[in-house]
Amino acid sequence: MVAYTGIQGQNILIVSSDPSDPTEGQIWYNSTSNLLKGYQFVAAAWASGGNLNTARGFTPGNAGTQTAALAFGGANPAPTAASESYNGTSWTNTPSLNTARKYLASCGTQTSALAFGGVDPGDSRVSSTELYNGTSWTSNPTGLGTARNVIGDAGTQTATLAFGGRNSTTFTAVTESWNGTSWSPVSSLNTGRSGLEGAGTQTAALAFGGATYTPAQPGTTGLQTATELWNGTSWTSNPTGLNTARCNFIGCGTQTAALGFGGYVTTPPGAGAQSAVTESWNGSSWTTVNSLNTARRLLGGAGVQTAALGFGGYVGPGNTGATESWNGTSWTTLPATMAVVRNNFGSAGTEAAALAFGQGPAGVSTEEWTGAALAVRTITTS
Repeated sequence: MVAYTGIQGQNILIVSSDPSDPTEGQIWYNSTSNLLKGYQFVAAAWASGGNLNTARGFTPGNAGTQTAALAFGGANPAPTAASESYNGTSWTNTPSLNTARKYLASCGTQTSALAFGGVDPGDSRVSSTELYNGTSWTSNPTGLGTARNVIGDAGTQTATLAFGGRNSTTFTAVTESWNGTSWSPVSSLNTGRSGLEGAGTQTAALAFGGATYTPAQPGTTGLQTATELWNGTSWTSNPTGLNTARCNFIGCGTQTAALGFGGYVTTPPGAGAQSAVTESWNGSSWTTVNSLNTARRLLGGAGVQTAALGFGGYVGPGNTGATESWNGTSWTTLPATMAVVRNNFGSAGTEAAALAFGQGPAGVSTEEWTGAALAVRTITTS
């Protein structure tokens, strides 16, 4: 005899709230929301978010997460002071920065952010430092000791390290430490440079790559491989640097476990090119690992050494919306691409939940990335 359940199937559980620990394929009826729901695998995808109120590019400042972000500064096409808060759906104007700027450094969260350095509308490097408390920006009485832009940094709103950068026509090695109230000069980098990447914290940082060339110089003279470690007191040059000298790339991770990918390189000598090279840092040396599938610079990125995301960027000529996921061993080009191809944009979030906004020279588009995962979804019957 055939069992009744074999003909009719299983009963659907009726609950007043969604299960706290559902299993894949589980289905239930939520009597509070009057919705049929299930726990299923959802493919990774980009979704359009609300547009910025002020179009901007040229590396706007950013802080926060995919659903609670802050965007400030950048250019449109001149440096702007505009500041906006994102709630996962739309951007809301907040009080502006006191100093308009592009190519600034930033860190923190949506309600506790720090902005420092950059280039003002008069094309001068600034030392201005501002703090955001969730309501307004306040200029700190003392800014950076050395005005500069394209700075390397590591830390939080109350404990940050700023190192390197460009001061007018020179490339500086100056390092300053922020304690939440003021900047203090500390031991300088051994190699002055701008456009470098940083990882780690205020007391255990890593500085790598960068450049010491000007737009007037031909090719990519001055690209750097130098890697230095900060112990809270001084910088130590690592015996071996990056295997591929570069700038305009992505770096992520910690002082002992970092990843660098993409960027601007010299191939062939005397001509600039986009790179797909990826290198992994184990605390003592860099190892060249599997490359990105799409060579690019001025891209967005998020994650850690073993799980990262690379998206957008300049491929020469033009931009790309290609998105790639790193699993610690190799990059996979994902079917989902950005709806708006872009470079030199703002980004926030993590490898599994990222945010991209604006674009060079100025744009308003916002896109949200959600990585592949099991998730609760409403089931429709029509």
